[in-house]
Amino acid sequence: MNDCSDKEGEKLSRILTADDVERLQRQNTRLVNEHKAKMLEVHAKKRWDIFYKRNEARFYKDRHWTTREFQDLVETSDERRNLFEVGCGAGNFIFPLLELGLNFKIFACDLSPRAVEIVKLHSLYNESLIKVFQCDITSEDVFNTLELESLDIITMIFVLSAIHPDKFLRTLKNVFKLLKPGGVLLFRDYGLYDMAQMRFKPGHKISENFYMRQDGTRTYFFSLELVEEKLLSCGFKIVSNSYIHRRTINIKENIDVPRIFVQAKAKRPVQ
Repeated sequence: MNDCSDKEGEKLSRILTADDVERLQRQNTRLVNEHKAKMLEVHAKKRWDIFYKRNEARFYKDRHWTTREFQDLVETSDERRNLFEVGCGAGNFIFPLLELGLNFKIFACDLSPRAVEIVKLHSLYNESLIKVFQCDITSEDVFNTLELESLDIITMIFVLSAIHPDKFLRTLKNVFKLLKPGGVLLFRDYGLYDMAQMRFKPGHKISENFYMRQDGTRTYFFSLELVEEKLLSCGFKIVSNSYIHRRTINIKENIDVPRIFVQAKAKRPVQ
């Protein structure tokens, strides 16, 4: 299954058809009840641990596209830059960077202890180049490992969507504090009305644009306006913020569906 380019950089996610509107309305007929929604939050780490126990490193493909989408990753520098990946999973972003020989000291964290262990068992894992640790990025635990204003680049790729919307601001404030003045946040996540959002059945919606997957993990779908609002509220200067349109194509299985992501670049201003 491949992700193929379509149109990108648009300010509208998509124009909804009558069928789309009806599908979204049906999702509202049965919401996740309050107690279950609370338990999903309480057991978030456990759910992701189960996910990685079941799938190990097989579920997500290595993200070789990141250096094409984010030119900051391939800029040359005489000094080694400090890069922090939030929500590293099984290392699908980290290890393609190492294969390219880019001049980074990489820090990475994940909520799931099992994901962290998977990264450490990878053949390319080298503690002189990578430091991976378990952490809840919505808390202040991260400051036990990383110093304030110590990072040149922070990446959040399909990570914020797995966090409860009430904690978006807290998470981004933590990220802001970790960046050096002039440091860069590279962000990509699910866009509003992405195919995955449209496919949810009644009983899976937790709140506006926030859903429970079958395995108990959760996902949020972002508008440009929300991303802009949260970044600006934390003190970031937004360099770019747009919808990215792709198509997921699998000719063998006769699959051709539109995908919508939000991609942003933001800087911590130099004082």
